[in-house]
Amino acid sequence: MIVKISVRNLVEFVLRRGDLQPGSIGASRALEGIKAHQYIQKIGGSDYVPEVSLSYSYPNPEHLSSYKSNICESLTLEVNGRADGIIIKETTSCIDEIKTTSLDLDLIDESFNDLHWAQAQCYAFMYASQEGLEAMETQLTYVQLDTNQIKRFSRKFTFIELEEFFINLVEEYLVWAYRLQEWIVKRDESIRTIQFPFGTYRPGQRELAVAVYQTIKQSQKLFAQAPTGIGKTIGTLFPALKAVAEGHTKQIFYLTAKTITRTVAEKALLDLDTLGLKIKRLTLTAKSKICFLPEESCLPEDCRFARGYYDRLRVAVDEMFNEDAWTRQTVENHARRHSICPFEFSLELANWADVVICDYNYVFDPRVYLKHLFLEGGEYTFLIDEAHNLVDRARDMFSAELGKESWLSLKRKTKDDNKRLTKSLTKVNSALVNEKKDCTETTGNGESVQKEPPNGLIQALRNFIKEAEYFLKTNDQPYSWQEQLLDHYFQALSFTRTADSYDERYITYKYLTRDDFQIKLFCLDPSIRLMEALGRGRSSVLFSATLSPMDYFMNILGGEETSYKLKLSSPFPAENLCLLVNDRISTKYKQRNSTYDQVAEAIQALVLTRMGNYFAFFSSYHYMKEVYSRFRELEPQVEVICQFSDMKEEEREAFLKKFSQNPKQTLVGFVLLGGIFGEGIDLIGDRLSGAIVVGVGLPQVCMEREIIRTYFEASCQLGFEFAYMYPGMNKVLQAVGRVIRTEKDRGVVLLIDERFSKTAYKRLFPEEWKSITCCRTCDSILSSAQNFWSANNL
Repeated sequence: MIVKISVRNLVEFVLRRGDLQPGSIGASRALEGIKAHQYIQKIGGSDYVPEVSLSYSYPNPEHLSSYKSNICESLTLEVNGRADGIIIKETTSCIDEIKTTSLDLDLIDESFNDLHWAQAQCYAFMYASQEGLEAMETQLTYVQLDTNQIKRFSRKFTFIELEEFFINLVEEYLVWAYRLQEWIVKRDESIRTIQFPFGTYRPGQRELAVAVYQTIKQSQKLFAQAPTGIGKTIGTLFPALKAVAEGHTKQIFYLTAKTITRTVAEKALLDLDTLGLKIKRLTLTAKSKICFLPEESCLPEDCRFARGYYDRLRVAVDEMFNEDAWTRQTVENHARRHSICPFEFSLELANWADVVICDYNYVFDPRVYLKHLFLEGGEYTFLIDEAHNLVDRARDMFSAELGKESWLSLKRKTKDDNKRLTKSLTKVNSALVNEKKDCTETTGNGESVQKEPPNGLIQALRNFIKEAEYFLKTNDQPYSWQEQLLDHYFQALSFTRTADSYDERYITYKYLTRDDFQIKLFCLDPSIRLMEALGRGRSSVLFSATLSPMDYFMNILGGEETSYKLKLSSPFPAENLCLLVNDRISTKYKQRNSTYDQVAEAIQALVLTRMGNYFAFFSSYHYMKEVYSRFRELEPQVEVICQFSDMKEEEREAFLKKFSQNPKQTLVGFVLLGGIFGEGIDLIGDRLSGAIVVGVGLPQVCMEREIIRTYFEASCQLGFEFAYMYPGMNKVLQAVGRVIRTEKDRGVVLLIDERFSKTAYKRLFPEEWKSITCCRTCDSILSSAQNFWSANNL
């Protein structure tokens, strides 16, 4: 059996030691790093051969007379890599390993990073072996990104020395590789024998499963609209696992936007576990939730779980591999046992998990995505649940924003402690002052939109990054403002890296708030950057119950002409849902004040038809509160609860528990459309009898939405649709989808808004909404709902 590994991964797995550093302090900036590599290669002269691909298989009888372990009898390790450069000399050829850095080169000496030497030695051995050389030189070339200064170190090795070094690395890794291969055999056998857990497929579910499998097999993208009840989670995971066993993909990432959908994916895999499935499954938990020392900084001098992290990591990973379900609790338990950071430990485990369940940002967000996995791409499959949520999430991930006041505050705090930092912060603050002045003088209304990046600010931030890195690398004295410095360092990195991707799909948005001035590099169209991110894997499946209109989502989510699309019908009979529309009430902003009582009366008419639990969805918090207070006065016998802002997880759970089975009193929950109760929740049977949707869900008119509208009006003449209509109606469809969750469910839905009768909106209704009754009075709402319940003997 052949196992492949890159030189970098081999070196880091075996040799990495020491402290865990937060983020990427001192790491090279991608685009500038590429240019620096190309510059060094260009000035290397005629004897300099750039980007040389090298490979070596171990065992290799041609060069090795004996091996240190008998693992080699069943396993061949293929080590691959690309040397930055090879300098061909008359006497001894030289491997050139180029490293870019934003650190001052005075901080770098020959012993700066042993892993850099190790990579160079591996390439030297592979090249010497290939060319039959008895000795090789190795050279480390460090390039300072801001000054283009170069610093070089060189060492010379005999072939025997290089061979011994390389074989020691390989032998140590082979023990782990052999364990991995034993697991893969066991895993694949279990996947091949596992049967679909529910005996039969629901209508549309088998079609979805086949489409997912073929998409992975053919390394494609699939956009699938699969209505509620089809069973999307198991309908995508099951065929993806089958594709793993057949060698079509190596690892599955199940991506979600919300905790509750992650829980559904975990349960689906647990159900398969009970049937004999053997996989390593990992759930990634946000750093803010899993951190052991949230009050401390992540610097090793402050956090004992970061100090010496890599010295203890290997043993922790080895022990963790005895577990199959790498849940939050399991990760925390093992991290505590070995005194290592639980968050970084979970990211390391992502290298070895068969299925990773995580938030979108671990694949898409340039600030936090799993670079150690995705930087060079791989045999990954992305299953993207509730993909409609990715549109706005992607805009946020690919945008960057700064506020002026916090930079001024940091400047004042450092003034007496560090002049170099203060000087760089002064330049950032001055640049922000200039941007603020430009904003107020240009428009006079405190808002400004420009199509060019703020180059002066970006340059000031780059200078600050350099000074912050110098401080963080050289300082050994604690300061009260150090954590704030670290936070602003990462803000600056995010802003400058976003600036590197700035093109016609971006604008610079500047605005004044009550207490601050904000400047934002705003990504209007995330399609290209999403396409790049999806390209890090082999295949992608983007699915949702509300992926309509399909062309819109394929356009904005990085689809291509060759991408597949699948639109499935609801598996439930249309007659299970009673759809009513009151198109005599306008919920437009200007008319809302005069409709509070009308809406309250319409809700009353619907919920009085049958005792049960109901949701009333509103697109405005203020509108919801006004109708809520009137409904309570109108119908005091009905229990009423209302969503409030910043609900904690336990408060959300308590809210949903109110929606119990066999209710003895009618309950109406007033909630926000598109909020935490608008999607991803399952209230089966009589836990939810119906829903009232007030309004078409259009996002609030604001400068950002208007900017999006203007951009898409110019690019495809669908500005209002892209900015308002499609996102709004998606929330409506999601809300309606809460009512019918299984084939036994029956329920009523009342849509309140005059626009629900307009062709532009009706065109977005799903096919299963075949029969809609127009009810323009409370009496007609009451009678229509009563007729529905009577017809269903309920």
